[in-house]
Amino acid sequence: MEPVKKLTSNITPLDRINVDTDQIIPKQFLKRIERTGFGQFLFYGWRFNEDGTPNQNFVLNDPAYKGSEILAAGENFGCGSSREHAPWALQDYGFKVIIAPGFADIFYNNCVKNGILAIRLKEANKIIQAGKDEKDATVDLESQTVSCDGETWHFEIDSYWKQMLLNGWDEIAITFQYEEAISKYEASNV
Repeated sequence: MEPVKKLTSNITPLDRINVDTDQIIPKQFLKRIERTGFGQFLFYGWRFNEDGTPNQNFVLNDPAYKGSEILAAGENFGCGSSREHAPWALQDYGFKVIIAPGFADIFYNNCVKNGILAIRLKEANKIIQAGKDEKDATVDLESQTVSCDGETWHFEIDSYWKQMLLNGWDEIAITFQYEEAISKYEASNV
């Protein structure tokens, strides 16, 4: 995984609450076995009209947000089913950070396990508004801060998840950090 340390990006404002995983990545696109290729289907029902043309009224189709690495959304983002494909789609699209007042627990865990920094921030509505005003935000995982439009907010993150994201480790990579101790243990119990 790619480390997440500090980034500055324009903000994609998704001013909606209770966005569920079926909206993030609809079920008809879950046929892939790889973790890649899902970004093209992200928010498909909102991004595209019934005839397949882009919905010009949806934020991801606005050129102002092209290349954004920060998604700001409303309360209860990622609710619904536990599909891991939802973080895969967000990451494949290019998002490295998601800011919301709250997340569904399984979705939150799937994000950090896959290298996306999910930030619970009660002031997410200010970040959404800054995105609508086409402003940038800076997210610093080391100091656990989000800075935007002259304000800075602190966020909490479990130290385990923080180390995983800062180092770009997944759970297998963390196990390899203990390879010497594991080898010694295995050798002593032969």
